[in-house]
Amino acid sequence: MFKSPNTHSKYTHSKFTRRKLTHSKYTHSKYTRRQFTLRLLQSALGAIAVTIPGVLGAQSPQPLRIGIIGSGNIGGAVGLRWAAAGHHILFSSRNPDELAELVQQASPNARAGMPIDAVEFGDVIFIAVPYAALPQVGRDFAAMMQGKIVIDCGNPYPRRDGEMAQAALDKGTGVASAEYLPGVRLVRAFNAIGYQSVHDKHHRDGALVAIPIAGDDQAAVAVTVNLVIDAGFEPVVVGALARAREFDQGSAVYVQDLTAAELRAALQL
Repeated sequence: MFKSPNTHSKYTHSKFTRRKLTHSKYTHSKYTRRQFTLRLLQSALGAIAVTIPGVLGAQSPQPLRIGIIGSGNIGGAVGLRWAAAGHHILFSSRNPDELAELVQQASPNARAGMPIDAVEFGDVIFIAVPYAALPQVGRDFAAMMQGKIVIDCGNPYPRRDGEMAQAALDKGTGVASAEYLPGVRLVRAFNAIGYQSVHDKHHRDGALVAIPIAGDDQAAVAVTVNLVIDAGFEPVVVGALARAREFDQGSAVYVQDLTAAELRAALQL
């Protein structure tokens, strides 16, 4: 899963692999009992989160506005799934004109802009940049993201990102990311799945691929649970940000496409 760093932008992964968005597998004919149960869970979590003061309108049935910083492989793949679910997406890059095909695939629920546009646009911010770029994202935008739900899916690779990556792995990526993004409502999710699996295995028949989630803000975690379901996967809440290290890159569950039962067993949940 190691990717060489993209030298063209500090806020993008390697160039997004072009794929035309096909009709979703999530059709009425394939609406399984498991998916029905997940929707009930989504509704229940939304009802609980709505009672927590300070939560954005993300728990309502209304679409969310999601700003994506880093619209490469994983940012593009997850953004397409959310656009297909009806959310409004702003893909961002320092060169937004290069995102025209991605925006076309996500139409009519997407547009492109600069990273600052994504931060201003989003009720939720999805950060999908090479991990070495995260400190700069924090310096540029943490003040603007105060109080917003921020989902971080970056993975530290020492060979690519240098010494800061090893330091992040040593303390746990959830803890490290929180230091780079002070004041945001941080959640770790979508880091332990490859972009190709996002494309190919969303809403699959049978047991869904599980997405581990960790966060300290319960309402932000509830919103992320909903978004994982919307993307076509099964959420598994592991615990607080300190426990995100249990699904960091290099862990036994990283990019294994486990079911929820398998993931819970592996993490002894």
